Amino acid sequence: MEQVTVASGDRLARIRYLNDQLRTRGLGGMIVVTDGIASLRPDLGRAVHKEVAAFSAFDEDNDPHREHDFGSVEVGGNTIFWKIDYYDRTMTAGSEDPADARSTIRVLTIMLAEEY
Repeated sequence: MEQVTVASGDRLARIRYLNDQLRTRGLGGMIVVTDGIASLRPDLGRAVHKEVAAFSAFDEDNDPHREHDFGSVEVGGNTIFWKIDYYDRTMTAGSEDPADARSTIRVLTIMLAEEY
């Protein structure tokens, strides 16, 4: 994985960076789509991934912790939610330190809003 230099005290910037790498480039974690997303026409499925990757409208309502871990986009008349969760290396519990890429597995889940 590509290393980024972030001041040791800027844990939040590190989390944002790692989340953005997964969402925009597919790096540093897993991407999971729900059955609803998988059942969309292929062109809509591609558009969903493109819109999620391009999302930049983070604000106090959708990103109160400033981690870039949630968003909503509209594609083909569908409201799409995406969410990044942090797991430990065994995938059996939450990560103790989401800023540490070595001890955290990120999972980006993309779903239709009605599947939430």
